Amino acid sequence: MSGLLYVVATPIGNLEDMTYRAVRILAEVDLIAAEDTRHSRRLLDHYGIKTRLISCHEHNEKERSIELIQRLQTGENVALISDAGTPAIADPGYRLVRACRLAGVEVACVPGCNALIAGLSISGLPTDNFRFAGFLPSKKTARQKLISDLCSVDHTLVFYETPHRLLAALEDLCHICGAGREVAIGRELTKKHEELFFGTLLEASEYFAQKTVKGELVLMLAAAANEAPIETIEAALQRLHAEGELTWKEIVKRVAKEHGLPGSEVYARSLPFRS
Repeated sequence: MSGLLYVVATPIGNLEDMTYRAVRILAEVDLIAAEDTRHSRRLLDHYGIKTRLISCHEHNEKERSIELIQRLQTGENVALISDAGTPAIADPGYRLVRACRLAGVEVACVPGCNALIAGLSISGLPTDNFRFAGFLPSKKTARQKLISDLCSVDHTLVFYETPHRLLAALEDLCHICGAGREVAIGRELTKKHEELFFGTLLEASEYFAQKTVKGELVLMLAAAANEAPIETIEAALQRLHAEGELTWKEIVKRVAKEHGLPGSEVYARSLPFRS
């Protein structure tokens, strides 16, 4: 009988997020295929796991799959892990799992952490229907095309993004989807400095522009709104001014937030009503 390939989820930050089953499986299998053996060795040492490691990453997965299939077919049990989270989800592993399916080798999941699910669960955005689109493209033209293709969907969108590209991504999202679209951005989830930003795309751009962004990021974009704002900018300015409860500065700030526009633009459009 052939062995079994276990696809094992590992923590995305906090080492305490390993399941009892994951620890047991990793200790019992004959071999662990890891994205980065040096990184994974620290996790295994933390739990006293002595199982031998072998690399299986983006650049050698195709060739390594042949060797692992041979081992599995001789009866060895193998666990597949990535640096963090669930293998094959925006991580190496798909090719090996597919090769096992085609070869008739059984594959079992040992579920656990996953950054996109963790982020969604605390985002405050609808989770009954969402689409995971992986990493946003690094090139501006490709990124803008993808955003344009997806910005009108009627469900929550989830992306992974890197710290050094976050501001560029937010700029493109603001331009294409509208600065008032709601967004939630999870950073360093489960770690000591975990953070979840919730607000509009414009507010996110302003917030993250003022700080040095570090850590892994999950960017969750609200579905496209079905309705346009009830009031025009001019009508909102006039109404709030007539109510007489706010200063012009406060009026401009509120209208800008409600319509997802820069305060400078709303201020310029408010000038005719102040003369």
